Amino acid sequence: MEFNQTLMEALGIEIKSLDKNLVVLTMPVDERTRQPAGYLHGGASVALAETAASIGAMTNIDTTTFNVFGMEINANHIRSKREGTVTALAKPLHIGKNSMVWEIQIVDEGEKLVCISRCTIGIVPKKQS
Repeated sequence: MEFNQTLMEALGIEIKSLDKNLVVLTMPVDERTRQPAGYLHGGASVALAETAASIGAMTNIDTTTFNVFGMEINANHIRSKREGTVTALAKPLHIGKNSMVWEIQIVDEGEKLVCISRCTIGIVPKKQS
């Protein structure tokens, strides 16, 4: 999977491990991901969570015939963070033919919960030309 020139690159998101049952991504807390008051932006956490769920969904489908799209996401922001790195741990709760539901825990370096999210991913057949 190639992720150059994407939001992942813009936010500094890196893949640490990739499996059908667990996706681990990291993201720095820096000038790209902070809100104006200097804390990790909730939107950056949501972007990290949806990225992890989408990549996880891609590992469970044939990407030559299907696309994945985020359909719904929610997030509870538990703890603030000013610097360092956050890690997303995404696990599937449901893997279906037309949709998937993923739970994403975002933790700090001490494994303290920063954000908990759930994301529904749609599985859409690619148009045949």
